[in-house]
Amino acid sequence: MNLVVGLGNPGRKYKTTKHNIGFMCLDFFAKENGLKFKKEKKFNGETLKIGDLVLLKPHTFMNNSGQSLRKAMDFYNIDVEDILVIHDDLDLPFGKIRLRQKGSSGGHNGIKSIVSHIKTEDFKRVKIGIDKNPLYDTKDYVLSSLSKEEKGLMKPILEKVSTIISDFRDDKEFINIMTNNN
Repeated sequence: MNLVVGLGNPGRKYKTTKHNIGFMCLDFFAKENGLKFKKEKKFNGETLKIGDLVLLKPHTFMNNSGQSLRKAMDFYNIDVEDILVIHDDLDLPFGKIRLRQKGSSGGHNGIKSIVSHIKTEDFKRVKIGIDKNPLYDTKDYVLSSLSKEEKGLMKPILEKVSTIISDFRDDKEFINIMTNNN
């Protein structure tokens, strides 16, 4: 069984913020496949199960994403090597997609939470660049809405990540997924 976790914050207030790009990717994948998420109290989030694939949108807010991931991991008996986390990255230009098999949190609080709950940094990631703006405090910037220009650039990003999710679901070797998408 594979688990794909999109990071974000629950609620309308955050729906179009830069920090919610992980949620946006999972929502796009679900819509493209004619599927809907359902709220699951036992995971503190929303899930969608398609065969041996579970998609998870934690509702624990970004800084506690690891709690929800750990609950899903334990419930479905999923190994760390079968987890893919999709999240925003301030250190990449807007829209740049980078896949990694492991790594540090890079200061991302959602990733820090996951590491603290699963006790390893060795999990697969899809990092999506949101750039940074030195005129804004980091917290204010990541919680700001996508600009009109950024929204216009989202569809190819969402399509590419949807393909990555499909490849992960189909158990393609992650090194091959990385080679084709970095």
